[in-house]
Amino acid sequence: MKAFRRHRTFADRVSGFGKGISAAFFTRLLALCALTLLINTSAFAGDDLPDWFRQAAKSTPSVYAKDVPAVVLLNERTVKVDEEGKITTYERYVMRVLTMEGRREAHGLATYTTDSGKVKEMRGWLLRPSEEVKKYGKDQILDIALDSNDVFNEARARVIEARDEAEVGAVFGYEYTSEERSVFTQFDWDFQDRMPALVSRFIMNLPAGWRAESVTFNHAKIEANANGSNYTWELRDLAPIEPEPASPRVTSLAPRLAVSYFPAANAKAAIGKSFEKWSEVSRWLFELSDSQAVADNAMIAKVRDLTANAKTELAKIQAIGRFVQGVNYVSIQTGLGRGGGYRPHSAIDVFNKSYGDCKDKANLMRALLKALGIPSYLVSIYSGDPTYVREEWPSPQQFNHCIIAVKVSDETKAATIVTHPQLGRLLIFDPTDDNTPVGDLPDHEQNSLALIVAADAGALLRMPSTPPEANRMERQVEAILGADGSLNAKVLERTAGQAAVNERQAFRRLSKPDYLKMIERWITRGATGASVSKVDPLDNNAEGKFALNVEFTAARYAQVMQGHLLVFKPTIVSRRESLFLTEGLRKHPVMLNAHAYTETVKVKLPDGFVVDEIPDAVKMDTPFGNYATSYEVKDGTLYFTRSLVVRGATIPVSDYEKVKHFYSLIYAAEQAPIVLARK
Repeated sequence: MKAFRRHRTFADRVSGFGKGISAAFFTRLLALCALTLLINTSAFAGDDLPDWFRQAAKSTPSVYAKDVPAVVLLNERTVKVDEEGKITTYERYVMRVLTMEGRREAHGLATYTTDSGKVKEMRGWLLRPSEEVKKYGKDQILDIALDSNDVFNEARARVIEARDEAEVGAVFGYEYTSEERSVFTQFDWDFQDRMPALVSRFIMNLPAGWRAESVTFNHAKIEANANGSNYTWELRDLAPIEPEPASPRVTSLAPRLAVSYFPAANAKAAIGKSFEKWSEVSRWLFELSDSQAVADNAMIAKVRDLTANAKTELAKIQAIGRFVQGVNYVSIQTGLGRGGGYRPHSAIDVFNKSYGDCKDKANLMRALLKALGIPSYLVSIYSGDPTYVREEWPSPQQFNHCIIAVKVSDETKAATIVTHPQLGRLLIFDPTDDNTPVGDLPDHEQNSLALIVAADAGALLRMPSTPPEANRMERQVEAILGADGSLNAKVLERTAGQAAVNERQAFRRLSKPDYLKMIERWITRGATGASVSKVDPLDNNAEGKFALNVEFTAARYAQVMQGHLLVFKPTIVSRRESLFLTEGLRKHPVMLNAHAYTETVKVKLPDGFVVDEIPDAVKMDTPFGNYATSYEVKDGTLYFTRSLVVRGATIPVSDYEKVKHFYSLIYAAEQAPIVLARK
């Protein structure tokens, strides 16, 4: 949903801390907009376009690849702060549709919070290739909840949707004016998403004597054009950011700006919060949340019940973690303009009602652990991009999610423990992700920078990265090959860690018929025409494991040649993941997640046949991964093994050839056939 959100306002940042705009919100938005367009579809031919729109529409973009859907012609936001701290925002945006898919980019969005802001004016225009103009005034603008998954949310959005009326070559644009009082004196600005942008600028107008400072991410330092207390940051001719397999998220590729502003010493009014170091961010978040982590007698009794049979410190933490994961995820967002989006609800209320959002669930777990005498701390993190948070800009606005750090003794061993310079050993856990148990961490949170919220002792820490063996898949295949090329096979898979999470998510998300179809598609990718007779999944979430047993037959697995030869691949079952890093050219680094894989295949060969050709064994060792295969024939049975270990790493583009070579050799090895000859 990043492309839809474009640039984040305060409402985006604090609404449902831990969530972005949901897919449900997007679906609801399109349905509502379609209804509005059916009601009001008149074109305003001859309506004058603003000069800034006409000027942007005349821009001549570069020639882009055929799959670039749209180009941004103008992207401009002006933020004006008055001496009382009131913030007025003016935004102008113009884009051109380049392909049919690019029509979905023809939309406008202005967010606000009902308790601290409002959108004063918003309007848009669609200029068709025929020069006909469609105007979007207040009757065509929707006002909806920013996230429809929330029970209540003071963050709302004004929306213009023109996708159904846009066509290739059309130009869409909008502008709006909004007012707010922010709890912060900080802003961030994305100069682009994946689309190319011809002109993108952020302007800040401050009272005389005030000053602004900026930090640039994903780009060389962008110096402001300053005129007194007025600042302009601008970039031009930004190329499209093409998606590539295993590349960093666009949030770590697109240029973005972080701006903090500071009032004059004689400022008349107290304005929002500014931060110069991470301990100040920790102190602010701690003061918002600490009083909320209180347990009552009912909660203390529940803790005793949950941990009655737990013999170790880790077992007690696991028992409480499982309970909190079972608390329903429901969000109620109030007081956003006063920092409410960062303040958890009372742990007692969350316990009694059995629902809450990410910060509520982490805070509840903290209160329950406190009843056991186990200290813990909230952790602010960015979920979805482990490279998003940057150390050089202390700000709570870099985070969108909340998890927990549990102080543990030396007796507790887990792959997700980090060491804090003052607090000691901390076990990191995400109570919101019910697919990942205590002792593991979602892969999109691993190795990211996150803030331990511990008053003045708080610090930005690198989150743990689990080793490959913690995210492993072990597969055994036993098969009987017939003289006619038929195959009967049994597959036994055992996964752990994030490998098990991937299996568990599919098993829980899909209905039983859809899950069976998914398994059948996977089996038939390796064994064409296979008929699956058994699918037996077994989820052991408490231990972070998942098992799958499959049985199938394939009538013509091996190719029969002139009645004398049988040709087949020993890699009977295809990989669950594709070998995607074999493309020729690449623009972005390669991000590899740590995982390990082993497979043992036993194939009973048909009577009357001997092995005529067998592939050579393969062994590759690189800094980022190892791969090996082996073959042995004994007592009429073929034994084939393959193993892969990938270490978590970010590989620069300059070393992509090494990655491509590694995966290309794997692909070749797994396509190599075995030839049997009749005696």
